[in-house]
Amino acid sequence: MRPTAFSSTRRWRLPAMGLVALLCALPTSLVAAETFQSRYHDYRVETVVDGLEHPWSMVFLPDGDQLVTERAGRLRRIQQGTLVAEPVAGVPELVVAGQGGLLDILLHPDFADNRILLLSYSHSNMDGMTTRVAKARYRDGRLEDVEVIFEALPRSNTSRHFAGRMAFDEDGSLYIAVGDRGEMDRAQATDDDAGGVHRISLDGKPAPGNPWLNEPDVNDTFFTYGNRNIQGMVRHPRTGAIWSHEHGPRGGDEINILTRGTNYGWPEITYGIGYSGLPITDQTHKPGMAQPLHYWDPSIAPSGMDFYFGEAFPQWQGDLFVGALKFQKLVRLRINDKLEVVEEEDLLTDLNDRIRAVYQGPDDALWVLTDETNGRVLRLTPP
Repeated sequence: MRPTAFSSTRRWRLPAMGLVALLCALPTSLVAAETFQSRYHDYRVETVVDGLEHPWSMVFLPDGDQLVTERAGRLRRIQQGTLVAEPVAGVPELVVAGQGGLLDILLHPDFADNRILLLSYSHSNMDGMTTRVAKARYRDGRLEDVEVIFEALPRSNTSRHFAGRMAFDEDGSLYIAVGDRGEMDRAQATDDDAGGVHRISLDGKPAPGNPWLNEPDVNDTFFTYGNRNIQGMVRHPRTGAIWSHEHGPRGGDEINILTRGTNYGWPEITYGIGYSGLPITDQTHKPGMAQPLHYWDPSIAPSGMDFYFGEAFPQWQGDLFVGALKFQKLVRLRINDKLEVVEEEDLLTDLNDRIRAVYQGPDDALWVLTDETNGRVLRLTPP
């Protein structure tokens, strides 16, 4: 079924005299916010904080604060709506190069009790660069007991496609996306950690139930392979399934539901072409390789994703929201019970900001990170 597409980001306007009267009546904190229209809801966009250097990921702490990663290598704290000047101490050693730096942050499901969080990042040594994951305890504005629990091998000298998105499943196993590192044939090599999703326990060991635990020719942390560069991953709050999206080359960005032991086909099959304009392959289907739930052509460069089940926007409940870097927008997707995208709407197109990540916050607002030198944390609420 072909999705219905809308591009409905429009500023809400009043006649001049009415606007003046409204602004005079509003509290100062609301005057800076803009109101937009979409197919189902009007919504306000306010800047919570700015001054972040390429923010990449964010978590909400039980005390109401937020932690935000900057790709430049800093972990920042937002306390009562204000960006704390001093970065969080104790971030593990990392390298900032190309697409690499400090990437995803994820709270352990029992964070309120154990204070454990996870960080993904790029790391470099004399053998090259790779994607790493460390766990740590967060206390009083600093990280303690930092321990590396995953490192993708072998390393390489490219500075692309680190991926790095993470998610926990209902059993507490950790899913880690590793990109093909810009060397596409590695995504089909099952003795190479690049180009797939790895599933581990918190001690860094392969998670129980992984599909290739007894296969000597396949790395035992693999859950899926044939993935190019996953930059969005989330657990569906109702079904528990892990959803992801990944960058295609020129076209062929994909949304997938991650299924145990599945080959997602890159680069043997793709709906995209090479950056040179030449085909990568003439195949979009092959036996034993999964088809995407949805794909974009041309590419939107998706990054970040979350489902919305809040009360603030009742007619968006169940919809999937995806950030877009290249086309600088937030995409709302409606998916039916047959797992078909039946509606697609573009939001925030007037902001001219690359959207790096999107979250449903504990306040039922949608929170968005903009991937800019002066990056912002935005909050979408009803007018």
